[in-house]
Amino acid sequence: MNSKNLFIVCALFMFSKTTWGQKDTIIKITLNEAVISANKFSDNKKYVAQPIHLISDKSIKWWSPQNSAALLEQSGSVFIQRSQAGGGSATIRGFEASRIQMVIDGVRMNNAIYRAGHLQNVLTIDNNILDRVEVLYGPASTLYGSDALGGVLVFETKKPQLADKGKTKFGLNAMTRYSSAYNEGTGHIDFNIGTLRIAFLTSVTYSSFGDLRQGTLANPFIDSFGLRYQYVERINGVDSIVSNANPYIQKQSGYNQFDILEKILFKQSKKVAHHLNMQYSNSSNIPRYDRLTEIRNGKLRYAEWYYGPQKRAMLSYGLNVTDMKGVFNNMKVGINYQNIEESRHQRNRGSNALQNRIEDVSVLGYNIDFNKISKRHELTFGADGQFNNVKSTANTIDIVTQNESKLDTRYPDGGNNMYYGAIYLQHLYKIKKDKLVLNDGVRLNYIHLKSKFTDTAFFPFPFNTAEQKNIALCGNLGLVYMPYKRWRFALSGSTGFRAPNIDDMTKVFESAAGTSLFVPNPDLKPEYTYNADLGVTYIVDNILKIECAAFYTLFRNAIVADKYTLNGMDSVMYGGKKTAVMASQNKAEAYLYGVNAAISSNVGYNINFYSSLTYTYGRYKNNGIKVPLDHIPPVYGKISIMYSPKRLMTEFYAIYNGWKFLKDYSPSGEDNLVYATPKGMPSWVTLNVRAGYRFNSNVTLQVALENIMDQNYRTFASGISSPGRNLVITLRGKI
Repeated sequence: MNSKNLFIVCALFMFSKTTWGQKDTIIKITLNEAVISANKFSDNKKYVAQPIHLISDKSIKWWSPQNSAALLEQSGSVFIQRSQAGGGSATIRGFEASRIQMVIDGVRMNNAIYRAGHLQNVLTIDNNILDRVEVLYGPASTLYGSDALGGVLVFETKKPQLADKGKTKFGLNAMTRYSSAYNEGTGHIDFNIGTLRIAFLTSVTYSSFGDLRQGTLANPFIDSFGLRYQYVERINGVDSIVSNANPYIQKQSGYNQFDILEKILFKQSKKVAHHLNMQYSNSSNIPRYDRLTEIRNGKLRYAEWYYGPQKRAMLSYGLNVTDMKGVFNNMKVGINYQNIEESRHQRNRGSNALQNRIEDVSVLGYNIDFNKISKRHELTFGADGQFNNVKSTANTIDIVTQNESKLDTRYPDGGNNMYYGAIYLQHLYKIKKDKLVLNDGVRLNYIHLKSKFTDTAFFPFPFNTAEQKNIALCGNLGLVYMPYKRWRFALSGSTGFRAPNIDDMTKVFESAAGTSLFVPNPDLKPEYTYNADLGVTYIVDNILKIECAAFYTLFRNAIVADKYTLNGMDSVMYGGKKTAVMASQNKAEAYLYGVNAAISSNVGYNINFYSSLTYTYGRYKNNGIKVPLDHIPPVYGKISIMYSPKRLMTEFYAIYNGWKFLKDYSPSGEDNLVYATPKGMPSWVTLNVRAGYRFNSNVTLQVALENIMDQNYRTFASGISSPGRNLVITLRGKI
């Protein structure tokens, strides 16, 4: 079903209830929020020492974001980097990509080839079927294991609904959206069929994005930076440089995507439930826009550079047992399988050789979690694991003759395996109920990875296999003190670790602008963080909430990119060019500190106010020299004023970033200085407005105008400019 048909379907839904109203606003001023990320079972947020930001289903619908990366960005609490329109790499507290963990419906998404640079994998999550998102700030390795250095993004999709009484329960939601800057058309439909014991939830979303239009109001420090004056098009079998009729249109940035979800719930008894969860996400080719704009010898370098269809398939089974007596009260057992396919395709302008590198990742995971509640104690314990198999292939195809030849693979061609396994225990002790609460936990991790190099014709590495075995112990300790009804103080300490994965240890790739070649380093060791958090909350129920959390993190054994030698040589011939050799290495001792602050207020007269701000600072020592740590965003945040009388809801909001000066860019290359202005990345602010109107009890129309001033800007480390003035029209309905 295309987006136009879905638009018509929505208009026919004349029996739905509103998604908001005068007494049902987006902002809720309370400490009593239920969260699941803190101990894998539902708990009250006020008892958890570690900072957590909750994005509710109402916020997701209200913001109506283009994708899950835009959803995180709209929250004002997560920084997003983009290398292409079909991208979005989240940063939490100065950690990005493989140094934060993503979890979908209890299943770990991070796999053996999650890289330390920038990732777009969050786009494989359909935000239109999400029930909530929880952002867990700071090291969370006690519960989530390797990679949770900066935090965890926990995504929860909607659950199938059983019938309340004897009649079959049927529900249907549909949405269609158009946005002008993205030239977007999106259609979504999900429906639920539930009986007393079994329920089915089906969801389908399709999105088409055209070439992204950037803003026309240039920052004086940007001038014409980022404008797309030329692009490469193949005309009569020849790569030709073509003038762009409108340089504000970022040619060759559009893509399509569709997502399917099917969930089945079987309620065996009052205490026992079985869950089956099937998800599939697939995209068209996604142009790597930053590479397509690279210049070599004064002209565009590439004729083609794109990611092949990014596919994510997941099948998971879960058994939930509740309200038991004995050793445990609640239990979750799960087994899951994921298959991820990624590919990279590039061809230099004037060349007929299209290089193709394909990665196929199979992941088998399991978990068993127990929960015991006894008077003032709550204990969560269990075990989890994940086995990764990575198959890496590559070839070169002559686009004229279709002749195929060998090409060096991104990862070893002889096979790659990685296993995570752990046991953990998390404890919550209400020393004095609603006054003093202790959080503590410990986790023992085991990681084993092995890669084999079969064909070393391209690079004669001085080894045929690379293997590692690592054991890591991590934990957390926190104290929550609520001396008065309106005050809450939280002090916590935690450790995090990240074991090197297949990507860290063995990949071969060319850096941005072709300045260096990364080669394998089998001698890597795990990274560790040691973190302290102090949080203060002041609240007046349903009127005002002020939250502030300061943190300090020591980052040890940090893996950074640095100069390296291959067979005693510091440079090699690659792609017909002499290229410097680089490798990931444990060479850095880093530190980070910063603050997250937010204010929420119900002013009265149906007016709500919200403001958030995040500041992060990071440095590391490399060969005795203190230099900026990579992935550290500038100060960023959001300010919002919402007015919601009866059927109408309106919001005026601003999203902003501070300056990222050249002196604060990391020398490693991960900050993509090549895509910045000569002065770094200038500060920016966008002014935005949106409104939603409930015509009656059936159809809701939302209209937004984003970036009203049509600002021309980029977010830090991004290789594509952000959308200009963007008109968004969304129609929703449900029965």
